[in-house]
Amino acid sequence: MRCDLAALYRLIAHHRMTDLIYTHISARVPKSQDGGPEHQFLINPYGVLFHEITASSLVKIDLEGKVVDPGATGVVNAAGFTIHSAIHMARPELACVVHTHTEAGIAVSAQRHGLLPISQHALKFYGHLAYHDYEGIALELDERERLVRDLGPHKAMILRNHGLLVAGRTIAEAFNLIYYLERACQAQISALAGGSELVLPPEEVRLRTAAQFNGGASLAHCDMAWNAALRLLAGSPDWRV
Repeated sequence: MRCDLAALYRLIAHHRMTDLIYTHISARVPKSQDGGPEHQFLINPYGVLFHEITASSLVKIDLEGKVVDPGATGVVNAAGFTIHSAIHMARPELACVVHTHTEAGIAVSAQRHGLLPISQHALKFYGHLAYHDYEGIALELDERERLVRDLGPHKAMILRNHGLLVAGRTIAEAFNLIYYLERACQAQISALAGGSELVLPPEEVRLRTAAQFNGGASLAHCDMAWNAALRLLAGSPDWRV
């Protein structure tokens, strides 16, 4: 789990979806067979760039935000704890949460119409995308209730005036979701910048495409894409240490 999460941090950096030392990716620690704590997750230490993350540098915390790694020296960003703990508490079937502040993601989050169904990438999320209104920097724990309410049954959410949030059953699925949501946002900003009238597929095509993407979403497919993406890190194997 540590190695896969460190790899995801490196891949987010590779695809230029970082925001200096801000934003976060977390993963639920599998419950130990010896009956150990069930609600713990791994997150990045505050102040470390994504391309510097290694398996051993990740910090293990509980749902109270307390570091539980013996001898750990890293500190955790409070806003990151608020957002990620909300999803981990409410959606135990989701193992990995990714939150980004990309240029395209922020731009779409500020557009009243949100993500438009103008690309195949966007149609992956048609009818499967939530929105959460901006409340300021996520430092207040009571925002967790509203984050969870707005996410509902979905795995992807646009945080208005803020950025993107996805959660996957596995790290591979979370990578797949954030990659395509980001690409959908990039395509939208480029299309709108062109100034020409947009072509939107008919509603029946939108629904059919969304069903094709989500009807039997295979984790095996996500794993195949994940294993291919890991080859991008072949030149920097130190993320495993």
